[in-house]
Amino acid sequence: MTFGLVTDPVGHAPVRRVNSVRRTSSLDSTWPDGQDGMLHMEGRCRDVATGAELGSMEELRSDRMLAQLDDNRTIRAVECDRLDLSPLVGARGGGHLRAALEEKIPDELAQGSPLYLVLDDISGASLVSGWAWSRWMGDDFEEDMKSGFEERRKFMENVCHGFATGNSALATDRPPRNNPEVVPLQNPQDDESWHDLPEVNGANFRRARRIDVWREDDAILIDVGFQDSASDPSGGRVAIHEYCLQAKADASSGVITELAATPHILPFPECPGAVANIQVLVGMPIREMRHRVIDELPGVKGCTHLNDLLRGLAEAPVLASFLAD
Repeated sequence: MTFGLVTDPVGHAPVRRVNSVRRTSSLDSTWPDGQDGMLHMEGRCRDVATGAELGSMEELRSDRMLAQLDDNRTIRAVECDRLDLSPLVGARGGGHLRAALEEKIPDELAQGSPLYLVLDDISGASLVSGWAWSRWMGDDFEEDMKSGFEERRKFMENVCHGFATGNSALATDRPPRNNPEVVPLQNPQDDESWHDLPEVNGANFRRARRIDVWREDDAILIDVGFQDSASDPSGGRVAIHEYCLQAKADASSGVITELAATPHILPFPECPGAVANIQVLVGMPIREMRHRVIDELPGVKGCTHLNDLLRGLAEAPVLASFLAD
């Protein structure tokens, strides 16, 4: 089923809510030695609590991570000042990396740390990061896309809803040019709306997330933003994926009672069709989303990027616990 291209950029992150907790994370991909060189990833993340006034903000947790991946998306080096991540060397993005994270750094998973979210994003971000070169190679990138189309088509068929058999993503070697310009993530009216981002020079891909959590009566309310973007030679940024999501969970049981996702930028006309399927998650414990999403929305039932967004909901109860403090 075709829904039509979605081109509706969200804009800046919203001003922080009073009496809320906000998590922001970013994973920036660059190629210092050129397109054929190692993929360098810099992850940054931060949790902040805002009190009864915007000025009463407290930083709860923050981390920075650096990783290098080869052309097979295998981690060749990874470091973080706070934590020894060397056990992850040799793991491959898209090749059971997430299982390795659960095994090698279980405390980060149990604590719902923002660093875990960044490391978990290596798989998805490394898969699509090469798209950033489309802004910098021009016609050469178009030729590369055409020459490798048949191989990609066989590899991608039925991997997600957008690439289901018969969809336009598998029928053309030239995807729609649906990459609108996006504004900076930080809101000009709220200097602390986002953590500091690295300076960008040349080709850059960025996966950015925002998770706002607050309480209302006996419910945990959650508002999420998700964006995949690339630097542009003009100096700005353009996006290929952008979603917003709102969720509500019972504060005592942690069960999801309401869930709604809105696509804002997606590459193919059929991509938005995956949104309707997420209602299967209503009634499930939000803390179990990392595994439930994979089980309930596999293959053509889900969107790879929407699934990543939904899996990040798992830490919302941890963020909500800071509100009680």
